[in-house]
Amino acid sequence: MRDKNANPLTKVLGGWIFFAFASQLVACGGTTEDTSAAAPGVKQLTEGQVRGIPSPYDESITVYRGLPYAAPPVDDLRWRAPTAPATWSGVRSADTFADSCYQPRHSSTFVWRREDFPVSEDCLYLNVWTSANGDKKPVMVWFHGGSHVSGQGHSLIFDGTTLAQHDVVVVTINYRLGPLGFLAHPWLSEESATETREGTSGNYGLMDKIAALQWVNRNIASLGGDPNNVTIFGQSAGSQSVCSLMTAPAAQGLFHKAIGQSAACVNQLTKADAKGYERGQALVEALGVSSIEALRGAEPDALLEAMAASDWESGSRIVIDGVVLPQWPDEVYAAGEQSNIPLMLGFLANEGHELFPVNTALTEPELKSFLGYVAGDRGDELAAQYDAENMTPGELQHAISTDLFMAYGKRQWASYHANAGNQTFLYFMDHVPPSFHIYMPDQPFLELEGGPRSGGAYHSGDLAYVFGTLDKVGYDWNETDRKVSAQIVDHWTQFAKTGNPNSPGSSDWQAFNTVDLHTRVINETPETVGGVRNTIMSIFSGAE
Repeated sequence: MRDKNANPLTKVLGGWIFFAFASQLVACGGTTEDTSAAAPGVKQLTEGQVRGIPSPYDESITVYRGLPYAAPPVDDLRWRAPTAPATWSGVRSADTFADSCYQPRHSSTFVWRREDFPVSEDCLYLNVWTSANGDKKPVMVWFHGGSHVSGQGHSLIFDGTTLAQHDVVVVTINYRLGPLGFLAHPWLSEESATETREGTSGNYGLMDKIAALQWVNRNIASLGGDPNNVTIFGQSAGSQSVCSLMTAPAAQGLFHKAIGQSAACVNQLTKADAKGYERGQALVEALGVSSIEALRGAEPDALLEAMAASDWESGSRIVIDGVVLPQWPDEVYAAGEQSNIPLMLGFLANEGHELFPVNTALTEPELKSFLGYVAGDRGDELAAQYDAENMTPGELQHAISTDLFMAYGKRQWASYHANAGNQTFLYFMDHVPPSFHIYMPDQPFLELEGGPRSGGAYHSGDLAYVFGTLDKVGYDWNETDRKVSAQIVDHWTQFAKTGNPNSPGSSDWQAFNTVDLHTRVINETPETVGGVRNTIMSIFSGAE
């Protein structure tokens, strides 16, 4: 990896420790009270003094809501690298979550249904859960999913109380989304040529994550955490971010372990439009503006409408901009030049359920062509690994594509990392959770024809288990669910503490290598096996 001190982005993001005389208080997400001396419960951050509140679920856990980790990315700061947050005088009461970053509302897709909620461009805030049990506790920083287009770190399903009860400090963040977080366009690149990004654009949401990690680096010790023992973890788009940040020069040294749930960044992708300019230009054309000034002044909802009209989100939101990500992540991993840290990663048994569309119009000849593309001369053998006789061509293509993207992507990520000599742990969760509206705790009920568990181990079905929030969201939980959640919480927090998910004295979950393929199967009766879906994986590997 390149020396991060040589990176111009790092120079901007890394200098925040020297902003002691920055501007006035950012009001969103908290209030301040005048005080001349630190009172009990008040903590000193580099930006000012702060007081948290007891978690409503356990008074021994203190939660700090809505702490700014960067200045509001509005007006002239829209589509620019995050800059230092304002300082404040007095004591900030961190009792209110900030608004979600701007994103579409009123969507009704399977478990991911969302209705109206407050959104704002002023959204670069984070939340912290910590106990009073000593200092220098391991830190876990969460990146939410949502295709880099939606989501928020303060959803109730991500409440950090249960994890914090296991003597870790939990941090969840909001980061810029959709075109406000990932638009790349020649106008923006030209504008940045005289600034810090060497004439590039895009990946603002990734830069936000780096800025949040720098906030953790300089502030988390005041809240009981160890800045030298930070684990980043995320699911779906959050996992893709984890995967990408392990190759980002400016992120090196800011985290020491990583957990990736249900998505990777090492799949073979088309190299076309690597910088995202073609999709960016299509969005700008749909927006109907003819200058960067008009683009920067566009209403956020107009940008979302242009995103939909131009099909901008059909391509990767993360781009190879040359600075944040100098090259394709799979190339970095193949060369063994990613972060040399412990890694835990895995996927669920039914990731594609309602996540990816099924091409109902796919014909048998088109299916045969697809099989040849992904499996070479082993297409028939690949089809035989599925219940092909009872599947339409579109359903079979959907199942294979899901395994290629999710299962094989995870196996490849694990293989690259293990082959570079790094401690790597791979898991596969086939425990079936109930389906519910995961982001609507007040309206969780989701009627499925086959019952609440007919969706299988679906994408995002692990979230409540990881955070131990089964008593806060969803419905139809049972004792088996609670047992599985306790198992997962223990694995995740043990890994954050030591880089090994096993409890002290246990070696049940063996590290992954490309010979033995050790994979932890997570369910009521967990076991470590020699890989899952091995024939499918070998066919994908041979077809590369």
